[in-house]
Amino acid sequence: MLFLQLLLLSVVLPGSFNAEVIHGYTTFRLIQISHYANESWAQTWGSGWLDELQTHGWDSESGTIIFLHTWSKGNFSNEELTDLELLIRVYLIGVTQEIHTYTKDLGFKYPFELQVTFGCELSSRESFKGFTQAAVEGSDFLSLQNTSWVPSPGGGNLAQKACDLLNQYEGIKETVESLMSKTCPRFLLGILDAGKMYLQRQVRPEAWLSSSSIVGSGRLVLVCHVSGFYPKPIWVMWMRGEQEQVDSKRDDVLPNADGTWYVRVILEVKAEDAAGLSCRVKHSSLGDQDLILYWEHSLSMNLILALIMPLILLIVLVLWCKKRWSYRYIP
Repeated sequence: MLFLQLLLLSVVLPGSFNAEVIHGYTTFRLIQISHYANESWAQTWGSGWLDELQTHGWDSESGTIIFLHTWSKGNFSNEELTDLELLIRVYLIGVTQEIHTYTKDLGFKYPFELQVTFGCELSSRESFKGFTQAAVEGSDFLSLQNTSWVPSPGGGNLAQKACDLLNQYEGIKETVESLMSKTCPRFLLGILDAGKMYLQRQVRPEAWLSSSSIVGSGRLVLVCHVSGFYPKPIWVMWMRGEQEQVDSKRDDVLPNADGTWYVRVILEVKAEDAAGLSCRVKHSSLGDQDLILYWEHSLSMNLILALIMPLILLIVLVLWCKKRWSYRYIP
């Protein structure tokens, strides 16, 4: 079995590591998504993640790792990274062959999708916990627990059959366990150290207010937008004086293209109750100086713009007409 070549490659990646300074990030994971269209065709996408920050991609055409940051290589040498690429290529070829071979025996029906997550998590200063999990069509299927493949509760007979098959190969289990407990922790600490300047940076948020009216209800939807901040943890709330408005609804924090984050907090109120409200933002980059936006200021600015813009347009139109008129009657 080509899949068994994983065992031969387990010796190429050193496993020693030394827990040093941790920068707030705790998990590194590799994600594999493989689509099996039929018995002769499959396509795989791969990526690497430091918590919610993508650090790596996978070029399936060349079988090489894509490093998304200058520090994504961690402290691995070029030789070690080449060995890691070889390990991934052998795994992907092997697992694809095995799945095609045992598809009928396991009861899979084409087309289907396989998702695999592999990685490690720092649970304390010098303690790491590895994980390997597989899902089929988005449903948990099996995982590696205490050096044995175990079916997920919802995996049914198919997951049990797959575990019975995988548990026959002790070498594969030992290799995966070694990668989880030794290689992954060392790599995690390496990218934390190499990327500490980037990961520890502080970027101040920008904030602005907007609103819309609910037709026929006499109510307003006030929106506080906060964008461009890093790191991700942030506190945003609509306030009346020092009182939090518990009806505020916060959306998910979403990534911007530049690696910073964006969030908005919404509050629905009666139009006459909007006066006196403010949006308060707390973020590590701000220190003890909260960012506060007052709704009256936003309202006043909108009113000023609403009055000034037509006046400006009128002045421009008058000047244009005057200029045209003077040209027309030059003797």
